[in-house]
Amino acid sequence: MFKKRWKQLSIVLLLFALIGFLAACGSDGGEADGSGDSGGDSGDDSGESSELKDSYVVATDSSFVPFEFKEDGEYVGFDIDLINAIADEAGFDIELEVTNFDGIIPGLQTGSFDIAIAGISITEERAEKIDYSDPYYESGLAIGVPEENEDIQGIEDLEGKTIATRLGSTSASYIEENIDNADPSQFEQLDQAYLAVENGSADAVLYDAPNVNYYIQTTGDGLKVVGDLYQAEDYGIAISKGQEELVTAINDALATLKENGTYDEIYAKWFGEQSE
Repeated sequence: MFKKRWKQLSIVLLLFALIGFLAACGSDGGEADGSGDSGGDSGDDSGESSELKDSYVVATDSSFVPFEFKEDGEYVGFDIDLINAIADEAGFDIELEVTNFDGIIPGLQTGSFDIAIAGISITEERAEKIDYSDPYYESGLAIGVPEENEDIQGIEDLEGKTIATRLGSTSASYIEENIDNADPSQFEQLDQAYLAVENGSADAVLYDAPNVNYYIQTTGDGLKVVGDLYQAEDYGIAISKGQEELVTAINDALATLKENGTYDEIYAKWFGEQSE
């Protein structure tokens, strides 16, 4: 009788031990699975935060020919073609916003725009407020005067003169810092600056060389370019601070466009073949 009860008790104890062992194994496995799921979720969240957005707001100007201007109701130009090609290569859409040039940098700072392309010169002062892509165009400043003007032949002849230029541009800063007693007459729209020279209210225009040359070749009857190319400078695509992944994506796309010949095609469309 005693042996029978002892045998039954032993079986019960063995069953409890087995159940406890299985429960412990199940608990350990569950914790391991849960930990793995948690880690996976964390990794997914981190990955999502570093991805590009589907669309970005791109600011540009409306009167900087041949980089950006309105023709037949649409905005066209070298910059417009380039930013569209970059967006296609990088895999995001763009929403174009047109504004005055002097409002572009503040708009990037406040988050109204993500990107801006408008012949924006790369400067140390601006780089404190915004980020830049790699340079995409090498430019400089040129002087335009009436064809009959023989007194102005170079930058030194602009001392004491009224010089038309664009509001908020590097050329406006150049006039104030480098030309004694000059009066920088600044305009929001570039056509107003050229008109000021044509109607005699300004002695000369000083602005980015490709724009000065293009205007004179296509529109500016009675104007000519004089002097050298001053203050060589690079244009960059401006990007609001804190978007490192976007900067990288734009730079990678720009490099690809230069390698596969797309950049050269866009350049030739607006400026002719590049000189070696």
